[in-house]
Amino acid sequence: MSRKKARKAPDREDARNLPDADASRDTVTVLKLPKKVYERELDRLQLELVKLQAWVKHEGLKVAVIFEGRDAAGKGGAIKRIIDCLNPRICRVVALGTPTEREKSQWYFQRYVTHLPAAGEIVLFDRSWYNRAGVERVMGFCTEAEYHEFLRSCPEFECMLMRSGLILVKYWFSVSEDEQERRFQARIDDPTKRWKLSPMDLEAREKWVEYSIAKDEMFAHTDIKRSPWYVVRADDKKRARLNCIRHLLSMIPYKELTPEPIELPERQTDSDYLRPPMGTQTFIPEMY
Repeated sequence: MSRKKARKAPDREDARNLPDADASRDTVTVLKLPKKVYERELDRLQLELVKLQAWVKHEGLKVAVIFEGRDAAGKGGAIKRIIDCLNPRICRVVALGTPTEREKSQWYFQRYVTHLPAAGEIVLFDRSWYNRAGVERVMGFCTEAEYHEFLRSCPEFECMLMRSGLILVKYWFSVSEDEQERRFQARIDDPTKRWKLSPMDLEAREKWVEYSIAKDEMFAHTDIKRSPWYVVRADDKKRARLNCIRHLLSMIPYKELTPEPIELPERQTDSDYLRPPMGTQTFIPEMY
């Protein structure tokens, strides 16, 4: 198995001065993507996703896509645009919660394995087994031994999956500290989005550097040639969504399958059928 040489993780003080992709960037003025351009491109890409879905089903492919990154980096928004026009029986999202006591006693990857795709399926992981290298590491939810065992076994686990025929694509959504702060504030101000801010998110805000160190260490061990990480610059949500979808389409060669024309059959006549009185049914109030 080929893997990149592990890089030494920086110590906590040095990390504050490193040009980390998530922590500090040169300010670049980028023109705002026009709404019409965004919607036109999104429609075009979503049509291609429908074609990809048909190909995956036809060829019996098994596709797993991992979405990781900072809190409020835009993972959920990208996933939503991917599944908007797809068949939920073929493409589904897996977003696991806190493991139960029983799951904590299992082999670490076990609860994720049960959600892997079967033939003809696409599974999008909204966070994944990489929780161990991120939140569990930073928040102290795993032991040092468990953490180092994960870094050692994860590349082997992923290579084993790919040898079995699974197509694995890993995305890291990278967002700057200022943009994350702006999105947090927007969620606080909007009652419909406040649920997106968990106590864990608020605590993670205080541990920006620790998360940077954990991310660098994770990449050093799991950004391997056969299973690389693809980084999505996500300060601009619209561009991030389009770029991610376009890249995903490029990762799986597919052909357009033109469906057979559909003809609606004639409706059955109801000459002998008597409907019950409307008053026997309970209708909801029509307020609009």
